[in-house]
Amino acid sequence: MRSVRFRQAVIATSAVLGAGLLLSACGESGSASDAGKAKSKGEITVATAKGDVAVPKEPARVVALDSTSFVTLKAFGVKPVAVPKGLLPNEGFDDWKNDSSIKDAGTHHEPKLESVNASEPDLIIGGYRFAEHHDKLAKIADTIDVAPSDEAAGGYVNALKSQTETLGKIFGQEEKAKGIVDALEKAKASAAAATQGEKVFLGVSSAGKIANGASRIGRLTEPLNLKNVLSAEGEKSTSVHDNSGLAPETIAKLNPDWVILLDRDAAVGTEDGSEPVAAKKIVNGMEAWEKTTFRQQDQVIYLANDFYLTEGAQAYTDAFSAVATAFTAAG
Repeated sequence: MRSVRFRQAVIATSAVLGAGLLLSACGESGSASDAGKAKSKGEITVATAKGDVAVPKEPARVVALDSTSFVTLKAFGVKPVAVPKGLLPNEGFDDWKNDSSIKDAGTHHEPKLESVNASEPDLIIGGYRFAEHHDKLAKIADTIDVAPSDEAAGGYVNALKSQTETLGKIFGQEEKAKGIVDALEKAKASAAAATQGEKVFLGVSSAGKIANGASRIGRLTEPLNLKNVLSAEGEKSTSVHDNSGLAPETIAKLNPDWVILLDRDAAVGTEDGSEPVAAKKIVNGMEAWEKTTFRQQDQVIYLANDFYLTEGAQAYTDAFSAVATAFTAAG
């Protein structure tokens, strides 16, 4: 692991480089953006987290930073000019990872603004993990934040629909967007019909421990007929890095009927580079849970391994479908 001193030095250096690049970007990005607009099919005004924004329709050069949009953009046939390659899912994105013409935009912790600028985008899809960098990105090219949010009207899942529809309008893929939204709605309805007020624990598996995941995946149960045995109250944020200090005995006493788990390490590995322990192994090896209902009846739903890196419309569609299938089978 990097020392704190080294990490601070890297961040400081990145900040200096970023400042210089943005100064040059102010003078250069306008022409790149204008060129992109010339190649696009006019402009379209869309609603974003920053208000209504006019952007090029069917833009030629797109930087995709919002991980919740990746699967949708791929479904639309969009090939980005830059992405945060370290945040791409392990499966289904080898073409983006290995394509040298697609620049690496770094991560939200250490964004490579110089690479974003060098890719000469006419549209940057920011937001979510990159939300704090919006103003810097907007100096490079038109930048939108249409990422889903818990604070959005109707909540996170409803915001997934809005995000998909907005991207569909931008890229002229309204029909495909409708298909994605319809699939999400159908899966959600099936999951709602299959749940009948059962008690559920929402967990996050990381570093060999199970923590309270209500702040991160409570979005999944909001439209369903389930009772969370632990709420997100008291959780500092939706970050899975916060150690909730949850004791296994606490869950055993609450004795939920079901458990739904997000396996963070399956998506991004461990902090120290060691072999991650699978969530299922942790659950099955927890002695305190031996007599719980969910262990005895094998009522544990493991979200897809890449859920932590996607969290988009398709990820929630799959999650709702898994809930519907598991609860229906259990009767």
